[in-house]
Amino acid sequence: MSNLSKNEKRLKRKIRIRKKVTGTSERPRLCVFRSTKHIYAQIIDDTAGKTLVSASTVEKDFVKNGDKKACANSIGQLVAKRALDHGIKKIVFDRNGYIYHGRLKALSDGAREAGLEF
Repeated sequence: MSNLSKNEKRLKRKIRIRKKVTGTSERPRLCVFRSTKHIYAQIIDDTAGKTLVSASTVEKDFVKNGDKKACANSIGQLVAKRALDHGIKKIVFDRNGYIYHGRLKALSDGAREAGLEF
């Protein structure tokens, strides 16, 4: 049994994933951060080092509707809508070391429903 905490294990997975996943100007990276209360999504161009689009549950105009999974789905749709407004259609998904399940899956499903391809 290892002495690493859950977050330390996630950070090790994150480093392993980020070696392979990078966002370009043609296909930027959708990076997701999940805290216990909120979820944040950013679309990042790594070559320029800039965040192009972002959405989160802490925004003033975000209306909470249902449980955390429903909020994650609506954040996915919101970030996809903003990305399409900026002319971004294809992205690379960066799960940031989290397991692709629950809120992360709901966010990516919401983004796919709204028209993003990944």
